[in-house]
Amino acid sequence: MTVTLHVCITCRAGQTLGEGETTPGKRLHGAILEAGVPDGVSVVPVECLSACNQGCSVALSAPGRWSYVYGRLSDANASDVVAGAAAYAAASDGLVPWRSRPEIFRKQSLARIPPILPLAVVPEAAE
Repeated sequence: MTVTLHVCITCRAGQTLGEGETTPGKRLHGAILEAGVPDGVSVVPVECLSACNQGCSVALSAPGRWSYVYGRLSDANASDVVAGAAAYAAASDGLVPWRSRPEIFRKQSLARIPPILPLAVVPEAAE
């Protein structure tokens, strides 16, 4: 199953940018692609992850797995993001053991979101 690595490409990381200047988020996205996307991971650029006060951010998710949002990232962290995405892809429930995570994924987690479970079928009430 493919997992999705969302990368906020509009992030300015608190910087004032000149006209036409590439955002730090776009630089992070490009660096992740250059680092080599692991098998089973799809990298998707997104307009905003609403973590604007936390620098550049990414989110990892897949159906039936825990999802994570990581922040305070830059293009210098691309190889660690790729390593973390590979570890996440290998974890059937999205829970990567603490020591198996890159340091940035241990210390820069902004949110951990439980998996969405299918709605339980509720039997009809007896008349």
